Amino acid sequence: MRLIKNITTVINVRFRLPKFFVRILLGLMATGLLLANAMHKIDIGLIERLELISYDARVRLTMPGGQDQRIVVVDLDEKSLAEVGRWPWGRDQMAHLVDVLFDRHQIAVLGFDILFAEPDVSSGLESLRALEKGKLRDIPAFKSEVDKLAPSLDHDALFAASIAKHPVVLSTNFSFTGTRVNDEVRGAGVLPTPALPGIALAGRNFGVMVSTKFTGNLPKLQSRAAAGGHFNSVPDTDGVYRRTPMLIRYGEDYYESLSLAMVRLLKGSPPLIPVLPSADNAAGYDAIENLRIGKIEIPVGENVAALTPFRGPQLSYKYVSATDVLHGRLPVDSLRGAIVLVGTTAAGLYDLRSTPVATVYPGVEMHANLIAGMLDGTFKQSPPYAVAIEALMLLLVGLVLSFLLPRLNPLLSLVVVVSALALVLGLNLYVWSQRIVWPLASPMLLVVFIFGINMTYGFFIERRAKKQITGLFGQYIPPELVDEMSEDPESIKMEGESRELTVLFSDVRSFTTISEGLDPQALSQLMNEYLTPMTRAIHKHRGTIDKYMGDAIMAFWGAPLHDKNHVDNALAAAMEMMSLLKKLGPEFRAKGWPELRIGVGLNTGPMSVGNMGSEFRRAYTVLGDAVNLGSRLESLTKEYGVDIMVGETTMQKATNMLFRQLDRVRVKGKDEPVSIYEPMGRLNRVDQQIKDDVAQFHEVLSHYLAREWAQGLAVLAQLEAKSPESKLYALYRQRIEAYIVDPPDSDWDGVCTKTTK
Repeated sequence: MRLIKNITTVINVRFRLPKFFVRILLGLMATGLLLANAMHKIDIGLIERLELISYDARVRLTMPGGQDQRIVVVDLDEKSLAEVGRWPWGRDQMAHLVDVLFDRHQIAVLGFDILFAEPDVSSGLESLRALEKGKLRDIPAFKSEVDKLAPSLDHDALFAASIAKHPVVLSTNFSFTGTRVNDEVRGAGVLPTPALPGIALAGRNFGVMVSTKFTGNLPKLQSRAAAGGHFNSVPDTDGVYRRTPMLIRYGEDYYESLSLAMVRLLKGSPPLIPVLPSADNAAGYDAIENLRIGKIEIPVGENVAALTPFRGPQLSYKYVSATDVLHGRLPVDSLRGAIVLVGTTAAGLYDLRSTPVATVYPGVEMHANLIAGMLDGTFKQSPPYAVAIEALMLLLVGLVLSFLLPRLNPLLSLVVVVSALALVLGLNLYVWSQRIVWPLASPMLLVVFIFGINMTYGFFIERRAKKQITGLFGQYIPPELVDEMSEDPESIKMEGESRELTVLFSDVRSFTTISEGLDPQALSQLMNEYLTPMTRAIHKHRGTIDKYMGDAIMAFWGAPLHDKNHVDNALAAAMEMMSLLKKLGPEFRAKGWPELRIGVGLNTGPMSVGNMGSEFRRAYTVLGDAVNLGSRLESLTKEYGVDIMVGETTMQKATNMLFRQLDRVRVKGKDEPVSIYEPMGRLNRVDQQIKDDVAQFHEVLSHYLAREWAQGLAVLAQLEAKSPESKLYALYRQRIEAYIVDPPDSDWDGVCTKTTK
């Protein structure tokens, strides 16, 4: 901001530009930034997230609601599992379900949102065949009886015969991870007949998702089904399901979705026709615009995916329990002519997804929405020219507001901004009502941002004077360092830079319990009397207080003044903090307060240090992986039963300090393992007994890593005899005893992976 002000001041003087030049420039810069994002030159994740949120809000605002009686979900619910038995059911039951739905209830078409990839062995036929070929092979009568029973016991054949008589669609699941080596490793089951053979698209790639593996149904089942479709959906970057790919490519062929397959079957299996760009435009516009089946057109976008036309929240379609169908409890005419999907809501089987209308939404209703959208023509489309529309809106809004708002007073500016927001929103909702999706978040954000620039410019730029070093850093560092910095203020940088620093995190253990046992006034007094000596110890050893976070302290060494001894100083501060805490114990007990225990984590490494934050609040702080690791180390102190824990770099750069290696861990958020250590004290001051104990524990670690469990336990027992209360020793005993019972894999490297922060 200071640089921008200096540059614009020179330009203003030289070219006599208006005083609001800076605000115009900032508005145009914001416009350019959002234009670059719209044109995919840069990626601003916040705008994408806001766009998705605005899309979800529009979906919820305009859902038609009500219940569509044409589409019915036959639910494998808890009631069904309780009456019929746990899943999977025998295929004879599924055959009976199909027959009842078609023969008794006269449904129109049936789709299974379930895979049948493995044979049904529940009848015992395989066991009988094994006896026939084994122990009872010499008994002709047994073979004869088995042959007679076989047709009724071959449940897969019964199911295949049932679906062969009716318009039934089976599901396929495609995978998009790994590499398909050859057809021999393609996956379980078989694929249905492709909706489009590869030759239909003439070898052109239109952004269709390409699968590397699939899970299909048993050949005897898929071959007898009228059609097949995949049940894959595509989550957006926030994990929410808003669209479904209508086509997926596997090999050279293209396979349709379950919903598309059901509608095609319902309409007499018309051919699937992709609406392609003309050959003249193909080079610049490589996308399928629509899919056509008969008179039905399905608009698609990226990945040939259709936006799901949600009717409403869960239960927007009729649900019936599968057991009620099997046991004939439904009125005969209640499902006549219905489009039926078989899915599940039972616990443990529930296909749940996060959607714009609910964070927990059944996947089977995604298919129902798509079917209804095809029948009613209610799909919305994000057209290929949406990028151009977004760019045009941003350019218009940015230019008008950047030049207009600086000339208006705050009240008129507010009126103009509210009017602009209403205009953008109203136009967007009108286009939405025409089933076209235009971007909304970026133009709305630009309006608010330019308004914010103009309203806050005076406060954050024009009234911001050059501050003295003492004013900037007095709250962070001790007065002695402020004096040093004042001697050479030009050497102090506020802007962010990368340095090797040492960071410290400390936290009071069981602070929630402590705070619950004290009234607010006593708690405040306790914290003041605790934080004051801790801060003094940090300042005494040239540390910079980053922040207080309730009962936690964050500090660092090596900035703003360079400190070649930052590692030793940080360690000295941590050791003194522990010493002071012991002295506070009697004082706290005398006041009726609980004694405090803290954990301290130290780590050394490259960090970004500088004045960071937003327009509204900034702080001199440190950021980076090394900082995050310091926080993780503090969290681990309680698990290992130690007061202070340091990283490997801190241990290596420390001088005259005895360390005990505790473990090698892979902390949450990092792939590479790190060694962790406990500082035991200055080498010239540590008792020989402590040195011996450290050496013995390192011997335990050596046996542990070498899988020499018995030897490790033997040395560990000697240590436990001297310190039976040690949590660290108990931790390793537990690990070793567990590995004796269940040895680790051959590639085990002794690293302990932490799954929590």
